[in-house]
Amino acid sequence: MSVVIVTGSAGLIGSETCKKFHAEGFDVVGIDNDMRARFFGPEASTAATRERLQASLKNYTHEDLDIRDREAMEGLFRRLGSDIKAVIHTAAQPSHDWAARDPHTDFGVNAVGTLNLLEATRQHSAEAVFIFTSTNKVYGDTPNRLPLIELENRYDIDPSHPYHAGIDETMSIDQTKHSLFGASKAAADLLVQEYGVYFGMKSACFRGGCLTGPAHAGTELHGFLAYLMKCTAKGLPYRVFGYKGKQVRDNIHSVDLVNAFWEFFKAPRVGEVYNIGGSRHSCCSMLQAIEACERISGRKLDWTYVEDNRVGDHIWWISSVRKFQSHYPQWRYRYDMEGILHEIHDALGAADAARAPLTERVTA
Repeated sequence: MSVVIVTGSAGLIGSETCKKFHAEGFDVVGIDNDMRARFFGPEASTAATRERLQASLKNYTHEDLDIRDREAMEGLFRRLGSDIKAVIHTAAQPSHDWAARDPHTDFGVNAVGTLNLLEATRQHSAEAVFIFTSTNKVYGDTPNRLPLIELENRYDIDPSHPYHAGIDETMSIDQTKHSLFGASKAAADLLVQEYGVYFGMKSACFRGGCLTGPAHAGTELHGFLAYLMKCTAKGLPYRVFGYKGKQVRDNIHSVDLVNAFWEFFKAPRVGEVYNIGGSRHSCCSMLQAIEACERISGRKLDWTYVEDNRVGDHIWWISSVRKFQSHYPQWRYRYDMEGILHEIHDALGAADAARAPLTERVTA
């Protein structure tokens, strides 16, 4: 038996990972206890995604466990042992704001949970590939020191600057304001690297920009693109925090990210770090994202501007994926911004149709 363990298996990246590795012939063991509902409320629950995975993937087994529970992790890994071929760690507390409210839980999930998984892997399945979904927030607010240029509807950087094509892995993570979330993820990131270079484990940190897709349970505190389209399409109010709405993010579809995981799994390296995101291929400012959502949905967004930006938030982030592409030249993007937003919009419509009473669907 060949097993892939996926943490956060009912989340955006976790569920996509489950589907990919299941399709490639692996038995998939998903670990998810729906902490997202605790973080962001019942509207962010991943329970429905978990149920779909259990119903649609024949060789999927769900474990309702907490990665902070060291004994539970060790017990699961001990039972599966050398059958484990990969651990894809996507579980996280993902919000700046939430981390500041409860630092112990944030650090417990992001840092201690990652340590539990790494050590369980080393003790019971040391040959397994370990892939960690890290974040660009490990760089703190250092990107805000770049010489940015203010344009009509976005910030950008001079074409002659070395980071114009995207920020690469040489940017320092020191002497910067990370937010507590960024600090807990940086701790986990360093652990994943260290278990590679110190113990020789086949490990990689994928430092993501904005990860998105139609399966994203977006909320105001996390998952901006999915939440923005939801608010636009459903007539809900939306708040833009600081930087005149000109802050820039690159956005990568969950399918494209998981395909990057797959390429690494097939030819793993030791203790690697990759910036991964939409790069120049798929990026936009908040103002540009609002315009696109309004155009695709055919509705105006009810939005207000809040002068204060979120602590540690980036003004401009575009990932350089050149290092990853140099190691794995067969990897290609399947989605750009337009394609991502259309999928999110269509998924919202499909979800509404599924929730409608039977008589309403028949009438329609």
